[in-house]
Amino acid sequence: MRGSRLTKWLAAIPMAALALATIYPLVFTANVAMKDRREYTLDRFAPAGALRWDNISRAWTSVGMSRYFLNSVVVVACSVAVLLLLGSMAGFALGRLRFRGSSAVYLGILAALFVPFQVIMVPLARLMAGTGLIDTYPGLVLAYVAQFLPFTVFLMTSFYSAVPAEIVDAARVDGSTVYGVYWRIMLPLGAPALLSVGVLNALFCWNDVLISLLLMPSVEHRTLMVGVTALRGQYSADIPTFASGVLIAAVPVLLVYLFLQRQIADGVTAGSTKG
Repeated sequence: MRGSRLTKWLAAIPMAALALATIYPLVFTANVAMKDRREYTLDRFAPAGALRWDNISRAWTSVGMSRYFLNSVVVVACSVAVLLLLGSMAGFALGRLRFRGSSAVYLGILAALFVPFQVIMVPLARLMAGTGLIDTYPGLVLAYVAQFLPFTVFLMTSFYSAVPAEIVDAARVDGSTVYGVYWRIMLPLGAPALLSVGVLNALFCWNDVLISLLLMPSVEHRTLMVGVTALRGQYSADIPTFASGVLIAAVPVLLVYLFLQRQIADGVTAGSTKG
C-alpha cells in the first residue's frame, strides 16, 4: 500500500507541475488584460489592482476583433461541414467497400499526412490567385479542406473498418443501395467519430494563422488569429490591449476543451489500435 501511494505521488507531482505550466500563461494573460498601461509598465507580474474590462471592450469594438471573430466562425463552420461530409463518405468507401485501387488510394492519403503545408504553400497561393480565390471565404474553406481532409479520412476509415461487415451485408440484402447504407446506417453509426473529428478540425481551423495569413491579405477578411497577431504590431506599446485580444481568441478554444474533452481524447486515439 505504501509503495502504491508513493507511486501515485511520484506521478502526481510532475503532472501537477505540467498543469501549472499550462494554466499559468492563461492566468498571466488575463491578469495583464485587466491592467492599464501604467500599471503594466510599473509591474507586469503583480496582480491587477481592479477588474478593468475597458481593454477587452476596446479590442472587441474599436480594434475590429468582433469582425475577425465572425469571419473565423463562418470559415470554421463551413470548413468543418465540408470536411465531415467528404471525410465520412471517403472513410465509408475505404473502410467498408472494396474496389480496385482502394489500398493505393488509402496509402496516398496516409502519405499526404506527412506533407507539411510549407511545402505546398507557394503552389497553393499561385493556384488560388489563378482561379480568383485569393481573399475570398470559399478559397480559405477549400484550403482548409485540402489541408485537413487526409486526417479526417484516416480517422473515419479507421472507425468504419471496425464496424461489423454483417451490418452492411444485412442492409444490402434488404435492398438498400450503397448510398442508402451510408445515409441510413453508417452515417448515424459514425456520429461519435464525426463529433470527435469535427471538434479536432474546428480547433485546427480556428488556431490556424499561416494559411489564413497567406490567402486572406485584406484587413476586413482576416480571421481571429491573424487579427491577434496583427494586433501585436499595431499596438506594440499597448500590451494590455494585445492581451485582451489573445484572451478573446482563447476563450472559445477553452470552452470547447472543457465541454468536449472526452470527444477530443477519443478523436486523438482513434485509429491507434486499428488502421
